[in-house]
Amino acid sequence: MLRSLYSGISGLHAHQQMMDVTGNNIANVNTVGYKASQVQFQDTLSQMVGAAGAPQNGQAGTNPAQVGLGVRVAGISQNFSQGSAQTTGKSGDMMIQGDGFFITRSGNESLYTRAGSFFFDANGLLTTTTGEPVQGWTAKDGVVNAAGKPDDIRMPLGATIPPKATTTVTLKGNLSSDKIPDPNNPDNGGVNDYETTIPVKVYDAQGGTHTVTATFKRSPVGYDNTTDPTTSTWAVSLSDENGNPIAGDATINFSNGKPSDGSGGVQRTITLGSGTSQYTVDISDVTSYSGLSDARVFETDGQTAGALTSLSYTVSDTGQIVGVYSNGLKQVLGQVAMATFKNVDGLEKVGNSMYRSTVNSGYAQVGQPGSAGMGQVISGALEMSNVDLAQEFTNLVVAQRGFQANSRIITTSDEILQELVSMKR
Repeated sequence: MLRSLYSGISGLHAHQQMMDVTGNNIANVNTVGYKASQVQFQDTLSQMVGAAGAPQNGQAGTNPAQVGLGVRVAGISQNFSQGSAQTTGKSGDMMIQGDGFFITRSGNESLYTRAGSFFFDANGLLTTTTGEPVQGWTAKDGVVNAAGKPDDIRMPLGATIPPKATTTVTLKGNLSSDKIPDPNNPDNGGVNDYETTIPVKVYDAQGGTHTVTATFKRSPVGYDNTTDPTTSTWAVSLSDENGNPIAGDATINFSNGKPSDGSGGVQRTITLGSGTSQYTVDISDVTSYSGLSDARVFETDGQTAGALTSLSYTVSDTGQIVGVYSNGLKQVLGQVAMATFKNVDGLEKVGNSMYRSTVNSGYAQVGQPGSAGMGQVISGALEMSNVDLAQEFTNLVVAQRGFQANSRIITTSDEILQELVSMKR
């Protein structure tokens, strides 16, 4: 039988596989996280018709003469280039910007995917659309231990945060350093730039809210700054909701507009109040320059008791899941894990947009999103398929013409055999 007949058959088979791969790519043009595949061909063994000969006795050498025996599929590789972002606005939808895979659990096996359409089920378990639990770390008291082994991520519905008393108050703004025209009349004719009061909302140990008042007043030694206009002194006192003074007053000395500790350094904090009503006041960002006094409360700690009663949450670019408690406090509930491989082309597809590690992909290197070698997480978006339709339709034409050409080889070979059989007549 003619060798060309079998070469044509191998060509038909190879181009049929090319059609299969191309068709699958086109079918998955809208599959989230899908990565396109590409076929590589290579020739098969060649039959030796004449061996190579070395030059000798003044004669030139001869080259080998071989007849190829067809074509075969050398491999089917995947294109892991980044797909475009599809914005959904859904908190559970996550997209990886960069390298890496989300980790899921199927039974006792870890599978990997770029499709980040997740949701919390009735038991508070973060899962994929096909029910595989997403792996990561569940936070404890708002802290994630990423050094541990990744496990199922659970939303602790019904969990409560205990109340916390206020201990620290942060102030910002300016306390005027301008000279007081009349030390006996610091109100300065109604423009009170030399005494200011600031209401401060604080919490007690049971989570109850109270309002204390901090009063800032220019000390007598600081009324007249004609001697050294770069310095000023303010006395600070505290009173409760009923206007009763709370022991523990303080003094702030300013030098060159910054709080001074008297030894050339910057004073960072002062202590106001006493007992359970004692607060550390951060004054490192308070200034004393010419102009109005506009000191204000920037931040206080402390909180009321709160409960996690809803599935309202956000996801940060490092994959941290932040829940919102009933008291308005936001706390980290968990963090998704991410995996990378030395050879991503060595991963095996297992369906449902999942991959399995193989002996040639290497072990999964697990870490936090945004860390070295890991991509970042974009919340409210999904990674679209990276299939290029223009390229795939071109591949269809190439595969069709290749198949057609190889079928002509078989037809022509058959006609030659027909002529050979007809010679007997």
